[in-house]
Amino acid sequence: MTASDEFFSRATRLLDRWEAMLAGRADPPDWTYDAFRWRHDRLGMRLVPVRHPHRVALDDLLCIERQKAEVVRNTQQFMRGIAANNVLLWGARGTGKSTLIKGVFNAFIDQGLRLIEVEKEHLVDLVEIVNVLEGREERFLLYCDDLSFDADDAGYKSLKAVLEGSIAAPAANVLIYASSNRRHLLPELRADNQDVHIVDGEIHPGDAIEEKVSLSERFGLWLSFYPYTQDEYLQIVDHWLARHDAGSTADETVRLAALAWARQRGSRSGRVARQFAVDQGGRRG
Repeated sequence: MTASDEFFSRATRLLDRWEAMLAGRADPPDWTYDAFRWRHDRLGMRLVPVRHPHRVALDDLLCIERQKAEVVRNTQQFMRGIAANNVLLWGARGTGKSTLIKGVFNAFIDQGLRLIEVEKEHLVDLVEIVNVLEGREERFLLYCDDLSFDADDAGYKSLKAVLEGSIAAPAANVLIYASSNRRHLLPELRADNQDVHIVDGEIHPGDAIEEKVSLSERFGLWLSFYPYTQDEYLQIVDHWLARHDAGSTADETVRLAALAWARQRGSRSGRVARQFAVDQGGRRG
């Protein structure tokens, strides 16, 4: 290839990229990665690879054995190509909801599972996201963290349609796994309950309550997470102390420090337990 040929070849590639940028078209995703984020930028809507995803082991998740077993079972069914449900994990903060989703993803990467993080403001793009993924041999979890809506959020209607309600059949290789602190994903107001009425002795919720429940019930698998007891919290602290070679709560000084750490934060959660162990490990060098 002559110098002029190389120049024109490079110029053509540059013009193609520039035209794609002006048209709002992004390059196809790099499917060699196993985790992605859905983003809007100057190239339009696209999947951006996560180069260093959070690697979480299921064995590091303690005191949520029932929830863990259910999500693993559902994901196994999904990977085998048989019936599986979209999943909503709801409950107290710091109890492992989001971490469980990431842990299950890491456990099934070798079988072709991929994870796509979708932020709440981008849920209006769910149809476009599914269109990009449909027909590929990999299987995808759409991961929505800390999901909740106001009554007028546009993503609320889009999520309902993709879960169940669209005229299009759901993609066989896509599931939605979401975590939330709210049971029904929407704020539950006192005024909503004032619309409850009684017919022939039976309680009938008002339209506002029915609308709010209708979203969360479209998740086929619904798992609740509750605050840990003191003994469970200390069990998790011990697990992470061992990981950081930072002692044990068998030492009364460490035990009292762990309990004080939780009181200061107003929570006995797995997140707080791990943060205490990290602090202890750092203090010990």
